[in-house]
Amino acid sequence: MAEDGWTMPKGELLRGKKGLVMGVANHNSIAWGIATQLAAQGAELAFTYLGEGLERRVRPLAESIGADTLIPADVTDDASMDAAFKAIKDKWGTIDFLVHSVAFANKDELKGSFVENTTREGFLTAMNVSAFSFVDSARRAAELMPNGGSIVTMTYLGSERVIPNYNTMGVAKAALEAATRYVARDLGPKGIRVNAISAGAMRTLSLAGISGGRGMISQGRAFSALKEDTSMEGVAGCALWLLSDLGRSTTGEVVHVDAGFHMIGLPDEEVGA
Repeated sequence: MAEDGWTMPKGELLRGKKGLVMGVANHNSIAWGIATQLAAQGAELAFTYLGEGLERRVRPLAESIGADTLIPADVTDDASMDAAFKAIKDKWGTIDFLVHSVAFANKDELKGSFVENTTREGFLTAMNVSAFSFVDSARRAAELMPNGGSIVTMTYLGSERVIPNYNTMGVAKAALEAATRYVARDLGPKGIRVNAISAGAMRTLSLAGISGGRGMISQGRAFSALKEDTSMEGVAGCALWLLSDLGRSTTGEVVHVDAGFHMIGLPDEEVGA
């Protein structure tokens, strides 16, 4: 049973498949919602974590779905990434999919003016962790996918439109989406599909780090086509589609799962105001 009350349907879509999930922070993480759906469909999972604090959060979650492979990984350190992917190779030899849900920007830069509050160091950090880490992880994962596979990363509408206080992260997510297309082009001949999911605002640690982030949820609900919150079930279901054979022939896409928020140009209540 997931935190919002929906029950994971059991199935066999990923029976015999193995994959790595990067970016679980706690039980509210989008990466965790995806992981539980993949496990329910028979996938064998490994998880990365950064530091002892996150390991204490991630380990009991992983154990709850029968996963016993947790690997430390700092996406800003090549030696750490070398060791992490070597551990995956030593355990399984090959993998079938990768879930990349890693992003970071300094909290002080996620408020107010983008122009005034963005520093060189903060900008480069956000790009390194949120965009380059995907390119680096995809390259490493592809080496473990000799028979093809699928890679999914997580983005947000702030990459396409100006969202108050999203600032540096929005620019980093735009780079991530461009990287998704270029990685998809390069890995396509190897039978590896690469896509991004643009999820609506959800109650995660990442959202809590954005000034006024909680208001993004209520606004997203009010302005969405479905007049409802983005559901973890919907995001996890999209990931299952893209990571399983159901997603064959789909690559280089940014798939919006946000109750239709992304398509609304002007909310109804604003018309004629």
